[in-house]
Amino acid sequence: MASAVTGLLFFLLCLLSNLHLSFSAGELAFESVPDLEKSMYMVIDGYPCIRLLNLSGEIGCANPGLDKVVAPIVRFKNGIELVKSSSVLAPLSDFDTLLSRVSSDSNFARNLAGVLVESGPQNQTNLTASSPDKKFPQAEFSPYQNNKFEWNPTGSGIMWGLYEFPVFLLSESSTRTLQEISLENENKETHATKVTEFDLVMQTTKSGTHDSESCLREGTCLPLGGYSVLSAFPTTNVSSSKPILLTVASMDSASFFRDKSLGAQSPLSGLISLLAAVDALSHIDDLDTLAKQLVFVVFTGEAWGYLGSRRFLLELDQHTDAVNGINNTLIETVIEVGSVGKGYDQGVKNFYAHTTGVSSATNETLNALQQAQNSLGTKSIKFSKASESNPGIPPSSFMSFSKQNPHTSGVVLEDFDTSFTNKFYHSHLDDQSNINSSAIVAAASLVARTLYILANNNKTLSDSSLNTIKVNASLVDQLLGCLLNCEPGLSCELVKNYITPFSICPSHYVGVMQGEPSSEPFLGYVNDVSRFVWNFMADKTSTPLMNATPCSENCSGTGGVCIKQEIDGKGLCVISKTRYVPAYSTRLKYESASGTWTILPPNSSDPMGEADPVWAESNWNVIGLRVYSVQGGGYDRVVFWSGVAVTVFSYFLIKIVKAFIAKALKQD
Repeated sequence: MASAVTGLLFFLLCLLSNLHLSFSAGELAFESVPDLEKSMYMVIDGYPCIRLLNLSGEIGCANPGLDKVVAPIVRFKNGIELVKSSSVLAPLSDFDTLLSRVSSDSNFARNLAGVLVESGPQNQTNLTASSPDKKFPQAEFSPYQNNKFEWNPTGSGIMWGLYEFPVFLLSESSTRTLQEISLENENKETHATKVTEFDLVMQTTKSGTHDSESCLREGTCLPLGGYSVLSAFPTTNVSSSKPILLTVASMDSASFFRDKSLGAQSPLSGLISLLAAVDALSHIDDLDTLAKQLVFVVFTGEAWGYLGSRRFLLELDQHTDAVNGINNTLIETVIEVGSVGKGYDQGVKNFYAHTTGVSSATNETLNALQQAQNSLGTKSIKFSKASESNPGIPPSSFMSFSKQNPHTSGVVLEDFDTSFTNKFYHSHLDDQSNINSSAIVAAASLVARTLYILANNNKTLSDSSLNTIKVNASLVDQLLGCLLNCEPGLSCELVKNYITPFSICPSHYVGVMQGEPSSEPFLGYVNDVSRFVWNFMADKTSTPLMNATPCSENCSGTGGVCIKQEIDGKGLCVISKTRYVPAYSTRLKYESASGTWTILPPNSSDPMGEADPVWAESNWNVIGLRVYSVQGGGYDRVVFWSGVAVTVFSYFLIKIVKAFIAKALKQD
C-alpha cells in the first residue's frame, strides 16, 4: 500500500514539474504585464470617425455609452441579418449601403456594435466616384438663392449624419488582418471567437452636452479652427495706397474620417498651384515698381463654414493687428485658385473662370488670363469663362467676399465648368492619384502671369517678358510628395528646411483652436501645414536684411520676421509682411480670464453669421481599436463542468490518500 501511495505522489510531482516547464518555456515566458497584454491583444491601426457638434446638434460617430464596445467580427454582405451584437467589416464600396441599412432596418441597427471599413488599392479601382459631402456643399453660405444646384453630383451627404456606433477606416495591413479574422469567425469548428474592442468614448457623450453651445460652456469640446497665412509682394510699402490684387487658396479639407483628410484635388491642388506661382514671381526683379500690391492669403477652416475667409473679412473690418496695413477698400479684385489638379483632358489642360457678374475689374482679370494663356504659346493649355447657365460661383472662399459685398469683383479659377471634376470630393480617396501634376504647373503659370499683367496695370507686356516667369515643375512635385503622402510626407527635405513637423503623415483636417487666438500664436498650437506655409511664403516674399543674422529679440523691431526658427532654434531674420490670421467662427469670443469660449449673437459685419453653425469637436481621453479572442459559450461550459469533475475527483482522491496514509501509520 505504501508503494502505491509513493507512486501516486511521484506522478503528481512529475505533473507539476511538466506544468512548470511548459509555462516557463518559449512564448509563455512573460516578464511583465505589457508582455502579457501583447500576447492577448492585437492593436489595430485605423482612422476614426469622431463626434462633431454645432448649435443644433451632433454629427459623426462615438461609442453609444460610457464604456468600450466589444463585439465579434462578421463580414458585411447584402441581406446579412445580425442576430446578436456584431462588429461589421465592410468594403468601402458597400459602406453607403450599410449606413442606409442602419436608417431603414431597426433590428440591424440595434445589433450593429461598430463598423470597420476596408482600405486598399481596390477602392480606387472599384469605385468610380464616392463623395460623402452634399450635392451642394455648404449651400447655406451661398450668395445666391439656387441652393439645389448639384455642383457635387456624386455626393451622398453621409458625413453629415449622426451615428451612435464607432466607425474606423482600417489601414491596408489591418484590412488584411481583419479579413483573415472574419474568415476564422465564420469557421464553425473553432471554439474561440475574435472580437473587436472599440474605445471611442467622447466626453460630450459622457457629460450629455449634445450641442456646441453646451459643450463649450462645460469645457467638453473645443471649437474648430486654426491659422490662415497672409503674405504680400512687395515687402515694402504694404500700407500704401496702391490697389490690392488679393489671391487666395485653401489649405484644409474634410472627410468622414478625421485624420484621413488629404484633399489632393480639393483644395490642395489650388494651394500647391498658388505656392508655385508665388515662387515663380519671387524671381522677378521689378516687384517694387508694380502699380498694384500683390497680397496672398491661404485660408484654413473653409470646409467648416468658411471659417478662415469669414474671420479674415471680420479682422479687416475691425482693423486688427493680424491684417494691419491691408485696407479693405483698396481690394480691387479677388482671384481664387480652386481645384485645378484635374484640368487635363486628352492632352489639353482646361481651366474655367467663374465670376459673380460683369464689372471693369472682372473684365480686366479675364483679359489678363487670356493674355497669360496666349503668352504660354501652346494649344495644350486653355482658359474659358464658365457657363452662363450656372447659378453663380461654385462653393469657394469667394462666397464669403461676395456675401459681404455683392459688388466685389472676383474670379474663381477651377478645372470644371458646371460640376466638380473631382469624383472624390471630401473623401479620403482624394489622394495624389486623383490629380495631375502637369495641370497644377499649368494653373500656376496662368496665375503667376495673370497677376504680373494685372499688377502692371494691364500694360501691354511682351511675351518675352512674360516668359521670364517660369513655374518650377520640380517644386510642384516636391510639394505633392510632402503634402499628400506619408513617404516622404512632412519629413521631406523641403518641409524640414523650414519646420520640425509634429507628424510625418499629412492630414489637412482643420483641427481645433487651442489657447487665445493671436496674430503671433504659440507655435505649438499651429498645425504643421500652416507653419510650413507661413515659413515658405515668408521666405519667398522676403527681402534679406543687409546683414542677415540669426534671429534675435530685435528681429520684429526691424520690420522683419524670423523664418526657419524651428530648425536650429535660431532662424534667419528677413523683411516680410507674412503673418498668421486666426481662423475660427465669427460668433465666438475667447474669455482670457477663464480660458473659455462664449457664443455671440450674429455679427452685423458678417452676413453669413446667421448661418454659422459654430462647429466644435468633442474632447476624448483615448481612441483605440484592438482585437482579442473570446472562448465560445459551449467551450466555457465544458471547461466549467470539467473543473467541477476535477474538483470532485480531487476531493475523493484526497480522502482515499488520507485513509491509506492513516492506515499505513497504524501498521507502522
